[in-house]
Formats: sequence, C-alpha cells, structure tokens
Amino acid sequence: MALDVKFAVSTWLWTSPFNKETVALFPKIKSYGYDSVEIPVEDPALIDIDLVKNALADNGLSPIICGAFGPTRDLTHEDPHYHQTCFDYLDACFHIASELSAGFVAGPMYSAVGKARLVSPEQKKIEWNRAVTNLQKVSKRAGEFGLEIAIETLNRFETDLINTAEELMQLIHDINEPQAKAILDGFHMNIEEPDIEAAIRRAGDKLIHVQVSENYRGTPGTGQTNWAAWKRGLEAINYSGTISIESFTPNVKELAGAVCIWKPLVPSQDGFAKEGLEFLKKWAAD
Repeated sequence: MALDVKFAVSTWLWTSPFNKETVALFPKIKSYGYDSVEIPVEDPALIDIDLVKNALADNGLSPIICGAFGPTRDLTHEDPHYHQTCFDYLDACFHIASELSAGFVAGPMYSAVGKARLVSPEQKKIEWNRAVTNLQKVSKRAGEFGLEIAIETLNRFETDLINTAEELMQLIHDINEPQAKAILDGFHMNIEEPDIEAAIRRAGDKLIHVQVSENYRGTPGTGQTNWAAWKRGLEAINYSGTISIESFTPNVKELAGAVCIWKPLVPSQDGFAKEGLEFLKKWAAD
C-alpha cells in the first residue's frame, strides 16, 4: 500500500545557521521534487520572516520549524535561568512558526543536546519532573500561538533522558497537554530501538513528523535501515504527515563537530538530496 505522505529536506544538509542567504536553496530544493523544507532555528534573530515567507511562496514549499537546543537551552537544569532562556527561545520559534503557518515546532526540547551522563535514579526523577513541568508550560504557550510541539527522542550519546519511543510516550503522557506530540528520527531509532515497527506503532496518532537518513547519517537507501519495518509501522498508524531527510555537512565545522561528522558522507550534498528523495518516493509508492 502506498503511503500518503509529503517529503522535506533540512537545510542543515547544506549549511548552518539558517539566515537570509539560506533561502537561495529553496529553488533547488523545489526542483528536486520536495514539498517542504525544514528550517532549523539556531538563532531566531537571523530569520527574516517576510523574506522566508516570500521565498516559500515563490517556490511552492511548506515550512517545518525545528529547534536547536544547546547548553543554555535546558529545561532540566537546576538553575531556573536556563529554563527562562529556553522559554524565550521557544517563544521566538513559536512566533516564526505561527507567522509561516508551520503548525508545530519540533526538537528535543526537554534538555540540552549533549547532556548525557550516568545519574542516580533520584536525580533522573528530578530532571524528568522538571522536563514535565516545563514542557507543560511550553505546550500551553504553543497553544496560545495555535501550534503544537513535536518532541524528539535522541540516542544515548546525545541525551540520557529520552532515548526510545516508549520513554517519549511516557513523557507525553506525563505532560498531559493536547499540544504535546511526537517526532521520530530514524538515525536515533537505528541505535536505540530493537523493533522499528513497534516503536512507530507505540507513537501512534501522537506522531506528527518523521525525520530519516541512513543508519550512518547517509543517503536513504544506501545503508542498513529496515525500510520495510518503517513502511509497516507508518501504514499501521495511517501516518499522513511529512517524511524529512535530516543530515549534515562536514563543511560547517561547528555543526559537524556537534553531530560528530568528521568526513564527507557523500560525494555531493546535492546528490544526497536528489538520490535520497528518489529512493523515498519509490519506497513510499511500492
């Protein structure tokens, strides 16, 4: 059965951070056959909303807004000042998403990316409760903008709080706000999930966005990802959202260092985008 989905690609595949120059990628992205573009908001001040809105309209692309959560944006930190920094940042992301009619803001917004430690059960509970309390506030705030949040799991090397779909669904259950939804990223799932199909089924109707690359962050269809399991899982929950390619370039040193990409994964980032989409469209249609 064919999947009724749309396809997107993150501008992180080519560059970082997103700024006024990044919209120059939009015609190329559209020419490859994409429906949407993922806009990573590293610094909200660099996003020219009117410029982006016009570029999206000119190229017939829809936006997906993704957050970036560095050390200062940590809702589990013991210092409430870090929480406020994250609230302010998410407010800016909500404003951008609302103005661009994006529908939701996605990302691992519960904690700072890279905060991965072996902590006691007692400390884990404290930080879990902080994440729940603060994401209840974030969910309500998203609702004021008419938006949802898509909370992302990360692998064990990038966070110690939420690694699996089961943990993510427990977090969403504990948040208990209608705006709190899920995003699943195939790269992290290939590390953490023993059963891809079961993880997707577990997310169920809370799943509003999907990101994919290969198990090694490379072009979809060139690695060890169990694409048949992905298809069965998405079919089972009647997923009809967007499937987005997210990977990175080693040419942007700061970003490459953060995601540990030390060498080119492909001969060409353009080739990555074109060939990845060709594979995904055939896979979704079969």
